Amino acid sequence: MKSKDAVIKILVEMCRLLIGVVFVFSGFVKTVDPVGGAIKIGEYLTAFGLDKLQPFTVLLAFNLSAIEFALGICMLLGVYRRYVSFLILLFMAFMTPLTLYLALFDPVSDCGCFGDALVLSNWETFCKNIVLSLAAVVTFVYNQRLFQCFTFRAYWFVALYAYLFGVGFAYYNYGHLPVIGFRLYKIGANIPQLMEVPENAPEDEYEYTFVYEKDGVKKEFSLEDYPAEDSSWTFVESKNKLVKQGYRPPITDFNIYNGKGYDVTDEIIRNPDPVFLLISPRLEEADDDRMDEINSVYDYALEHNIPFYCVTSSSKKEMDNWSDNTGAEYPFRVADEVLLKTIIRSNPGLLLLKGGTILGKWHYNDIPTEEKVKKVMNRRLNESKIKNKEGGAIATNLLTFTVPLLLVWMYDLLRFRRKRKEKK
Repeated sequence: MKSKDAVIKILVEMCRLLIGVVFVFSGFVKTVDPVGGAIKIGEYLTAFGLDKLQPFTVLLAFNLSAIEFALGICMLLGVYRRYVSFLILLFMAFMTPLTLYLALFDPVSDCGCFGDALVLSNWETFCKNIVLSLAAVVTFVYNQRLFQCFTFRAYWFVALYAYLFGVGFAYYNYGHLPVIGFRLYKIGANIPQLMEVPENAPEDEYEYTFVYEKDGVKKEFSLEDYPAEDSSWTFVESKNKLVKQGYRPPITDFNIYNGKGYDVTDEIIRNPDPVFLLISPRLEEADDDRMDEINSVYDYALEHNIPFYCVTSSSKKEMDNWSDNTGAEYPFRVADEVLLKTIIRSNPGLLLLKGGTILGKWHYNDIPTEEKVKKVMNRRLNESKIKNKEGGAIATNLLTFTVPLLLVWMYDLLRFRRKRKEKK
């Protein structure tokens, strides 16, 4: 019996750790990029004919990521074991059939379970959910055996704190750029290099099939045995099937056009001098509260002969409206809306390039003022190495979250020990 109990205990704890880590990671990466989460939720709503709910995508992204993060923390720390294990089982009971549907019919290319941090195919997601569902059943059945770090009196604080931290962190990343860049267009990335195809890179391999007809009967032939010299066969059609995919560069869709439809991509990303890009996926939805700062950057660029373009997917009419409403005098360029949303999670957002390398990215809330433009430019252009500050951001946020929890845990532990002594 003791050995059986030990095995069950080990199994329960393994399931607890698996669910907790996955839920915390999944919730955290979504709070890092709530705009991306809102975009993914919008895709789901469109796929299932629920476009009326599109105005609530941001609100849903905030809450779903925070709830997922809080459930993971509660599972790891053994908080509200019965309720949390039940909620996670309920969550998996909904998500597993949903991901099976996605795998079978592919209405959405990827589920977005881990944001842009880890992209899984729909079938990989379904398999992952099968494992998590089994683990959820185990933790629910044996919820009283789950390890716990806090006494019952501290449960409310841990659960509420984890949820509020998730919402607050998501809100911060929504009002600024994500503290961690999971996408290709991060500071320090060189766009031309990410578009290059190496020499001798494997190419796509296709299987070709030729359909011929003779005496009213159609027959398929391969490339090796088709009746090219037999006039009794009449050619009908040819088919090709991708057998093996060749090399695909990380970036394949970076294309920018001028007002006449000419491709000006190389003019921008292969310019050895600095280039400013004001990115706005849709001008009609762009925030115009920081136009003074943006126009100051444009004035600086004009004074120092630095190219400055506004890149958008909007129509000529919307460009004219934007210029009339904001006093903008900079030229416009056109690119795909999805590409622009991928480059920067801000509408509008500012990009500083040099030789195709991204030297700076600013959310519209963080665009430098006229006094700071020169200082910022000198620092970014003279840096020998682009500094990646993501490590510091991760450490800061980790400490911000864990320190209050540790203090509450210490207080809870001391209080528990004191009460035990009083009972004795």
